[in-house]
Amino acid sequence: MIDKLELLLALAKERHFGRAAEACGVTQPTMSTSLKQLEEFLGVMLVQRGSRFQGFTPEGERALDWARRIVGDARAMRQEINALKEGLSGEIAIAAIPTALGMLASLTTPFRARHPNVRFRIISSTSIAALGLLENLEVDAALSYIENEPIGKVRTVPLYNESYRLLTSPDGMFGDRKEVTWKEVGQVPLCLLTPDMQNRRIIDRALKSVGVEPTPTLTSNSIIVLYTHVKTGRWASVMPAKLAETLGFSDVIRAIPIVDPLVSYNVGLVIPQREPLTPLIAALVQIAREVAPSLELGGL
Repeated sequence: MIDKLELLLALAKERHFGRAAEACGVTQPTMSTSLKQLEEFLGVMLVQRGSRFQGFTPEGERALDWARRIVGDARAMRQEINALKEGLSGEIAIAAIPTALGMLASLTTPFRARHPNVRFRIISSTSIAALGLLENLEVDAALSYIENEPIGKVRTVPLYNESYRLLTSPDGMFGDRKEVTWKEVGQVPLCLLTPDMQNRRIIDRALKSVGVEPTPTLTSNSIIVLYTHVKTGRWASVMPAKLAETLGFSDVIRAIPIVDPLVSYNVGLVIPQREPLTPLIAALVQIAREVAPSLELGGL
């Protein structure tokens, strides 16, 4: 039964019969047979069938909720039994928003020091996509904003407040200032993240609050692209203070606090609303709670 529910979850992820079967290491006929057996067991149609995948029936959507719960519990049980037998091991998959990627080492490094047999897989993701990955059991945890936009039925561990800096060269517009206002930031040609990123929506909202329509001269979904442009000294950007500190800009770039209004949002660890937690996630939560005070007081 668990195997059939795993196939259902794979189909929800891939939205394609062939890709879902391939992801699970089975043939498409085997997958089709297993799904039909699951439908017979439940006495309802779960999948809207045609020449290609057309979606789930209402009963199928509800079955998906149960599948996530049952498969999640089964994985947790196996993990806990293995931990009792062999100690903590395995892989933790974490989806992180781009602006928080630089902070992940603050979690993974002390975790690995305490549990050396655990591996990590890190995925860069938008905040919305991260929640979807978490819901569908494709990742174990997320690092994201925890108060700005709806995040659903999850548990959170606050880690630090994200505040914002104008990154510009000393001889650029406002480059000699100790602080700038959001209205002044709106006068600077900016390179910013793409609008699907929550960080960009935060910046846009701050600019609009002072009557400025955001018009970046370059957008990208990659922090590295923004970083390399700003580093030339010929571009400016708005980035979280902690990210600017982590990137370690040279003397050619200044990170100037942005005020009027002061804007900050909580970033934290996001985990499934499930009891009991798996041993790996319980250990990750413990590390997060231990390092949060130092992250919050990290000199910003």
